[in-house]
Amino acid sequence: MKKLYTIDDFIIPFVSAIGYGYGETIAMLFGWPPLACLAACFALGLFLEEIITKIIFSAPIQKKTKNRILIYAACILFYIIAHYVSAKWMGKSMTEYLVEEFGYVVGLPILGFIINMLIRMYRIRKIRDRYGDGSGGYIFNAEDKKDIEELNEQNRSVHGDYDKELAVKTRTGTYVGEKHGKIIFHLGIPYAKPPVGELRWKAPEQLPSSDAVFEAENPGASPIQVEYKGVILKHHRQSEDCLSLNIFTAAEKTEQKKPVLVLFAHGDFTYGGSVDPLLYGDEFIEEHPDVVFVSFNYRLGIFGFIDFSEIPGGEAYPDALNLGLLDQIAALKWIKENIAAFGGDPERITVMGFEAGASSICLLAASDRAKGLFRKAFVFYGSKESAYNTEEQSVILAKNLLKETNTKTMEELVQLKTDELKEAAQRLVGNMPAPTCDGRLIPADVYKAYQEGAASGIEFIIGIPNNERHIFKSVFGDRIYEDFISVYMEEILQSLDASEKKAVQEHIDKQAASSSRLEATAKFIEQWNSLNSYQSAVKLSEGGNKVHLMYWDEQPLIKNLGSGSVNVAASLLGNSDASQMYGHVINKDISEMLQTFLYKYINGDDLKLYHNEIPGIDAFVWEAFPKSLIVSDKEITCDTIEDEVEKLKEIFG
Repeated sequence: MKKLYTIDDFIIPFVSAIGYGYGETIAMLFGWPPLACLAACFALGLFLEEIITKIIFSAPIQKKTKNRILIYAACILFYIIAHYVSAKWMGKSMTEYLVEEFGYVVGLPILGFIINMLIRMYRIRKIRDRYGDGSGGYIFNAEDKKDIEELNEQNRSVHGDYDKELAVKTRTGTYVGEKHGKIIFHLGIPYAKPPVGELRWKAPEQLPSSDAVFEAENPGASPIQVEYKGVILKHHRQSEDCLSLNIFTAAEKTEQKKPVLVLFAHGDFTYGGSVDPLLYGDEFIEEHPDVVFVSFNYRLGIFGFIDFSEIPGGEAYPDALNLGLLDQIAALKWIKENIAAFGGDPERITVMGFEAGASSICLLAASDRAKGLFRKAFVFYGSKESAYNTEEQSVILAKNLLKETNTKTMEELVQLKTDELKEAAQRLVGNMPAPTCDGRLIPADVYKAYQEGAASGIEFIIGIPNNERHIFKSVFGDRIYEDFISVYMEEILQSLDASEKKAVQEHIDKQAASSSRLEATAKFIEQWNSLNSYQSAVKLSEGGNKVHLMYWDEQPLIKNLGSGSVNVAASLLGNSDASQMYGHVINKDISEMLQTFLYKYINGDDLKLYHNEIPGIDAFVWEAFPKSLIVSDKEITCDTIEDEVEKLKEIFG
């Protein structure tokens, strides 16, 4: 994507050559020994190269073509004068040094390009050796598992001395983090009371104020979840006591409050968690130290989304239907209340989510309970339609849970051990829950709420992938994936009228002629979700929200592993090692550009690049919806995706 050379790369040697030449020539005139002359040559040359590089690549120069032309002219004039002076008074031609400089300018980038290509080819070969054709889905080897298992230590109370430089006092306690290089980690901080014992299936309760001191060196437990074949978190400890968050900050302190990025874990509301290496924020903070990064856990599956209203004693658990969303609200409230102690600005909170995390954000944006908790949202492959659950389905799930656990009342259910419920959830994997638009916490019609301004004051980036379905297959494994597609398709059909159902069935029949019916159905579901994400952008725009769209069209390294949420998350956060675990090698140019846009978005800047803001990339503007940032293997462009949308709409006739 980057140009190997730009005119700026060629202008810089005109000035730096003067430094190399004058440094050596003047030293020789003073009679210095050869090594000293060589040192003087490099010292002055590198100094001038550093100075002129900063000048040429500065924002005032690069933002205006006129300024660039003027600085180029000034550099050339400076060189001509210096050449005349050196040739007339020193008897040494600057042209010789300029030729040498151009050799470095041309040679070093080519060498670096070749080395980077060899490294990329090596990484790709390792991934292909590991995954083959990818038909086995995600594979986490012994080393990957060890990395997760090392995180199983638990934080303890601190009694006695502790490092005050790493300690942060909040309303709920003082937390002592750990420094790694330029980053300080505060991990496993509780944001609500543990939802265990009498609080199982109850709304999260606020923690009391405390002056106690706690370690914050280890992440909290992951939520109890269904253990699919391709999920790395099955190797991390799980607990009902999972309501914790992690905060990453730069070690260097500043007086100015920093914008905050809060990451919602991905998954399908039955698996996932903040300890996934894909979601760590240290790499992003190292590149963007004036941001505070937060990730957190929330309840999943039968612990987070279930309706006990028809179970004897169930009236005591009115919030069980959307507990996971209530956890998210509790986490955002804790962050808003306490993040200033970590250097964050509570009035500049951006939330970002993928898959289930994205859908959660879309729902919270329409909820009165989440008003004012965030100002910006980046959602990828998620919409209100992903909350396909209904109260009826959650009621059925609750009844099935009673059957699986041989219980008859809530009193008996609450007495069960965590492991018994986890095993029952594993057996109920084909009928797992999701949030419900209940008309109380979440409006019954979220699209209508968007149009009426329910999400007013929130800016959105909405991302749509072109090849996400294989990611779900990689997570679930073949058998569960087939069940998942079947159940999901049935739920979609239930939401359509007779003519729409017929059109959809005819479309799938037509596509199945050139592929398997499973693949045709899965592709339609992917298109359905993409269309709904697009509809979210439409309705939010109609409601007055500022919206940007992103279309991810990067081809997968291995087709059977897909390309979508995991690739975008890795690219945005710069987590290259985690990306390789998931069968993907980050395109560094795409990653740098997306990270720059994400940082600008978080910081409240316009989504535009001036020339050479990223060296080697021309000026670029990410225009608002209906334009879309289109990310492909070879380039990033900004255009409409109306053609793609119209293809999807045609399915319904």
